[in-house]
Amino acid sequence: MSYKQIKWLILIIPTLTIGLWEYVRHEFLLPYISMELGNVLAPIIVFLVTILFLTQLFDILERNQKELERAKALQAALEEREKIARELHDGIAQSLFLINVQVDRIAQSGQADDELIRKLKQNVHHANAYVRQAIANLREPAESDRIPWMQSVSSLVSEIERESSLRISLDWRIKEDALSSKEKIELLAIIRESLLNVYKHADARQVGIVGEPTDDGWVVRIVDDGVGWSPEHDSQPHFGVRMMEDRAANMRWQFSITRSDRGTAVVVRKAGS
Repeated sequence: MSYKQIKWLILIIPTLTIGLWEYVRHEFLLPYISMELGNVLAPIIVFLVTILFLTQLFDILERNQKELERAKALQAALEEREKIARELHDGIAQSLFLINVQVDRIAQSGQADDELIRKLKQNVHHANAYVRQAIANLREPAESDRIPWMQSVSSLVSEIERESSLRISLDWRIKEDALSSKEKIELLAIIRESLLNVYKHADARQVGIVGEPTDDGWVVRIVDDGVGWSPEHDSQPHFGVRMMEDRAANMRWQFSITRSDRGTAVVVRKAGS
């Protein structure tokens, strides 16, 4: 029984009860029951019917409310799990990947290079910082405005260039005030994931990041000259790609990954609402 049906029954039952009682009393019981006694019996009958039927309806309402609360709690838990997964992937997993690359370099060189050790320690420190930030972000909303937007993008580009052989060009013409705080967080995460995917999988040498305004919004393109996006990835996308798609969908952005002979292009577009 739906909530709307229960609500109407709660409203109608007392009215029907008093109406039916008055009809029976006047049609059949008037010779046996005085007007005064009938007036006394009317609220008693309504009360008994209410106890008999309406309490059951109230119980159904309470059960429905509890089920709704359990569903909301489950949804909140699932959203929290997804948020934790994103925090882990965006920060910790990526830092550990960079650490693994540096360890491989040390192993291949056969000697402990001071610069590599310094970078290794630095990335361990970053991983620890990511853990602390992930915990803090789960407790309260992130304050993205503490760091200027372009500084965040430039720092990301510099970090990827330091840890890889990629050459990354940045052509950014979107004004900072054209992006909300949440848009900055989500867009930076997509750019980060795109660059790391190029680093891990594309075997590319150059990456271009272009952000430009459009008539009704903006568009961001991350284009590399690597081996390109494999078609089988479309049927079983890995977690990073699915996360980028989810982030874009949640922000109502258009998201696409296209492959050509010259590499892969990740495009994020915001159109006017």
